[in-house]
Amino acid sequence: MTRRFLFVLGSSRSDGNTELLARRAAEQLPEGVEQQWIDLAAHRLPDFEDLRHDSDHVRPAQGNVALLLDATLAATDVVIASPLYWYSVSAHVKRYLDYWSGWLRTPGLDFKATMAGRTLWGVTALAHDEQEVADPLVGTLSNSAAYMGMRFGGVLLGNGSKPGDVLRDTEALAQAKTFFAREAPLARFPYETE
Repeated sequence: MTRRFLFVLGSSRSDGNTELLARRAAEQLPEGVEQQWIDLAAHRLPDFEDLRHDSDHVRPAQGNVALLLDATLAATDVVIASPLYWYSVSAHVKRYLDYWSGWLRTPGLDFKATMAGRTLWGVTALAHDEQEVADPLVGTLSNSAAYMGMRFGGVLLGNGSKPGDVLRDTEALAQAKTFFAREAPLARFPYETE
């Protein structure tokens, strides 16, 4: 299968540090690798309503939910580009991941089976020198990938608060050059052993 990257932008501001870092990493992808970029602030999702015990799920046919579902199903690689907001993913990204719960129960999608074996990546910018504060964000993405039977490529971490700050983080920019080139292992929950 030809690789197709979906970049899900979860910042509340456009052209923020996380997006800048994600675009630097994407520049390194081989020619011919398809890229789709969806800004969740521009393609807002309604609040997720958990209906798993109350009603049948229907595949969305139009709107932002349908756009994101179709893009997610078409992707071999999903890149969550979320700034570190209160030590985890942004509200936009959390809502998008909540929709995965509904898609798991939508007849005819086989969402979990379709996503199994594909790769989940993360990119984030944080305004903190100690990168360990991003562990909850990394855990959210890693555990989501493990639940779905996906591979997890890790999270590219950059430092920046004011717009453009991340472009001075030479270590993050160097890591961006090879971030998507590495082999992504099958995601595992922390309690699982290989």
